[in-house]
Amino acid sequence: MDVFSYRDAVITDYKRFTTSFTQIKAPDIKEFIVSKYDDGHYWPAPLIQLNPSFVSGKTAQELVDDGTLHKECEHIFRFGRDKEGSLGHSIRLHKHQEEAVYIAQRRESYVLTTGTGSGKSLSYILPIVDAVLKAKASNPKPSIKAIIIYPMNALVNSQLEELDKYLEHYGEDKPVTYGRYTGQESQEERHSMSACPPDIILTNFMMLELLMTRQDELDRTVIQAAKGLEFLVLDELHTYRGRQGADVAMLVRRVREALNQNVLCVGTSATMASEGTLAARNTVVAKVASTLFGAEVKAENIITETLQRQTPSEQKPAKPLLAKALTQPVPTNPTFKEMREHPLSSWIELSLGLEKEEGRWVRSKPQNIDWAAEKLAQDSSVAVEKCKDYIQQFLLTAYNTTDTSGRPLFAFRLHQFISGANNLFSTLEPEAKRQFDLSGQQFLPGDRNKRFYSLHFCRQCGQEYHPVWYEFDNGEILNPRDITDRDNDEDDNHWGFYMFDPKASFDDTDILKYPEHWFEEKKGELRLKSNYKKFKPQEMYILPDGRKSHEGTKGWFIPGAFRFCLSCGVSHSARGKDSTRLTSLSGEGRSSATTVLSISALRYMLEKDTSLEDEAKKLLGFTDNRQDASLQAGHYNDFVQILLLRSSLLAAVKRSPNGYLTDSNLA
Repeated sequence: MDVFSYRDAVITDYKRFTTSFTQIKAPDIKEFIVSKYDDGHYWPAPLIQLNPSFVSGKTAQELVDDGTLHKECEHIFRFGRDKEGSLGHSIRLHKHQEEAVYIAQRRESYVLTTGTGSGKSLSYILPIVDAVLKAKASNPKPSIKAIIIYPMNALVNSQLEELDKYLEHYGEDKPVTYGRYTGQESQEERHSMSACPPDIILTNFMMLELLMTRQDELDRTVIQAAKGLEFLVLDELHTYRGRQGADVAMLVRRVREALNQNVLCVGTSATMASEGTLAARNTVVAKVASTLFGAEVKAENIITETLQRQTPSEQKPAKPLLAKALTQPVPTNPTFKEMREHPLSSWIELSLGLEKEEGRWVRSKPQNIDWAAEKLAQDSSVAVEKCKDYIQQFLLTAYNTTDTSGRPLFAFRLHQFISGANNLFSTLEPEAKRQFDLSGQQFLPGDRNKRFYSLHFCRQCGQEYHPVWYEFDNGEILNPRDITDRDNDEDDNHWGFYMFDPKASFDDTDILKYPEHWFEEKKGELRLKSNYKKFKPQEMYILPDGRKSHEGTKGWFIPGAFRFCLSCGVSHSARGKDSTRLTSLSGEGRSSATTVLSISALRYMLEKDTSLEDEAKKLLGFTDNRQDASLQAGHYNDFVQILLLRSSLLAAVKRSPNGYLTDSNLA
């Protein structure tokens, strides 16, 4: 799959969608916004992150042979097992996974702070399974020996699949049993767990809190079966902070007090400290973990990943060598050795993959593709665009070039951040003089006499307006306001909108410039109705600091709600929100954006990419907020139902003999 083309297709669709909401009349505003869209301000160049290669440790078989692990572990921890259940090959651990096994053998608590894709779960599953097997050898009575706490139920379900991968070939007679307790279980499953407690429980901290406090007979039986608990694991340790962190810390103390004061505590986290030396960071992590667990976690028991090079050179290639390599096409169907020894492989690994820190290799921070192209251009004196194309093609080829074990030379991720356009701000000056801002700062840098005011646009013609407060502060002044800030008193005329009009396009004396329902005919003369006079636009000359002065630029203050556009004349009811009558840069909500991005992503995979297997053509959504999860899950359900309904209608129309449907044959 060409992930770069995939990214470009999704961004193109989203850009077409998000830029369709707002018409902009003023040329200077349009030029500024188009430049920001073209520069990728709201969808910057994607970040590239290489999956590193970890230093290998012993195999599970070797740890069994030297007496470290229970002998049954050699049958459990294998890969390449076929459908008939043949053993396959013993899993080779990473060095940090092996280190976790040895610390657990010493019965000391530890924390893994290794990166994504480093096999953190195996670093506690393997020691737990080993401990369960050894405990059962001396006491076969069913009991809960390990509780693993995840921040999200999705992670619980994922870990169940991982355990199935190791143990499902045993069928019903598993040497180590496990179960989920997250509130998703049926009454039958809870009864089964109460009658025969599993060795390992996977849960979340809220359900563990309920297990500890509820007086339900089933729950009491389950938690009583955990007396003498050996392992308590907190996955994604960094998510427990603030009040939630305090709640979890108290829960851990209650668990230790009720079940086993000396329970071995394990934590995992991708990142918990980023400043200072490795030793200083480990000391900080150990202190945080000790506070959370209420038990000592030694600094030497903070396990970090140990990485190794994939390419042979310790230095980036010299400029002539890089330049020569870039004049040649990206190799076609190369061997692993050829790709590994290609000059660009060393450059990519040392620029985007690894860097030296205190004499050891660590992951480089993800860098965007444009930065990488400019860096390669500097190092090779080759044009930036050529470098960008070459990097993309080279990464795709390197991913498809594998060693004898099937591992690619460079597996990589592409991270794309996307944001809504939100609000545009400008100084209170007319066209061609004003300056713009997208960040929401209050003043123009270097000039506190010029404040920024938000801009909103007529949905019909694109005329721009500033929401303002008309106030008296050492004179008359227009202060900026948010479009949602307003007085409930509709008769109060000190809030409203301001529009610059130096060319006098609006004439307040021309009665026909007002909406038709604003005026009436009396004695053969058209005049404004009395109840609308207080909402009549007021001519004002305004300075850049918002003060009213004849030295300023001419414009119109519109009191109260936005009732009609002074440029195109379209009128609105005063009821409701001004934000529905005027639009900011982008009018879409998060749900609409989610729909468009989802459809674009799926359509590319289903229609344009033939290299992916059907089961890989999927979309996964993640959120760390429960309320947001509920909102998005409901939205996706509605989204699928709408797609099904629309596709059904379309198919029905196509099948209809007349090419149309009526209420008589619609169903």
